[in-house]
Amino acid sequence: MATPCHILVEDNPVIIYASRNGTPEKVTRMLSRFLATFAEERETAGEFTDTPECLAAQIVVRFGFEICEDDFSNLKVGLKFYPDVDYLYFINQQFQISVWLPQDAYRTNPNLGLKGCQPLAATPENR
Repeated sequence: MATPCHILVEDNPVIIYASRNGTPEKVTRMLSRFLATFAEERETAGEFTDTPECLAAQIVVRFGFEICEDDFSNLKVGLKFYPDVDYLYFINQQFQISVWLPQDAYRTNPNLGLKGCQPLAATPENR
């Protein structure tokens, strides 16, 4: 099952694209664990500068290993939204995840980003 997705980090322009394994059950579970560790490491180190940049890079490096399953050809980082994604995951400054569903407007014009999407009902991981 392909299930492509985007991962977005607040205050960072990069768009992470994975062409498979993007279901909310899998992504929110993995991202929630990862974000808890990331936040704890930042707090312990007392490092708060460039957090959006560090977070996006760490998602690609650490999270990429889990979602790609040894095939990194399905992971991209850029500034382009893809119309084929089934879900968009947005991580805010408090490291909370919200899940978005692309609507017809997004499919027609993916440059709308989240403005062309509808939020998925809240799950325990993104409350």
